[in-house]
Amino acid sequence: MKTFKVPAKENVSPANQQLFDKLAKGLGKVPNLYATMAYSENGLGTYLALSSAKSSLKAKEKEAVNLVVSEVNSCDYCLSAHTMIGKLNGFTDEQILEIRSGEAPFDSKLDALVKLAKNLTEKRGKADAEVVDNFFAAGYTEENLVDTILVVGDKTITNLLYGVTQIPIDFPAAPALHAEKA
Repeated sequence: MKTFKVPAKENVSPANQQLFDKLAKGLGKVPNLYATMAYSENGLGTYLALSSAKSSLKAKEKEAVNLVVSEVNSCDYCLSAHTMIGKLNGFTDEQILEIRSGEAPFDSKLDALVKLAKNLTEKRGKADAEVVDNFFAAGYTEENLVDTILVVGDKTITNLLYGVTQIPIDFPAAPALHAEKA
């Protein structure tokens, strides 16, 4: 299979170079997966618009979805990035592992969200009725459902890109799940 290299700023379009500058200013670097999106003239900008769009979900809820979807899709890059971001959003190491295993026993509402995101990802959008009903029973709305599906789609995009490119991970490696939770 082709080996992918992370494109340098000087090797991408002027529009993507501007996005690199914004990312470096905001994040301190251009993450390798974002840089890889710059192979496409429009891919990076389109993705950044999606990932930064307004949502009815709180940042912590979005991170929980990012973690469980990345675990289901076996994306080491996104697991590493979102483990770090999850910690920045207040999750403990143990909570991150629980979320990755498909549950959040420390918060019943978040648990319903995590279970829905896992179920949606595993069943390719054909969620079990009971899981959806539990999501609504936990206090989520139809707007939250749509926004959850958008986050699942967002994360699936990056999981797929990493799965094909296998570009170097530029975040601290996410720990493996405990054997009993695998």
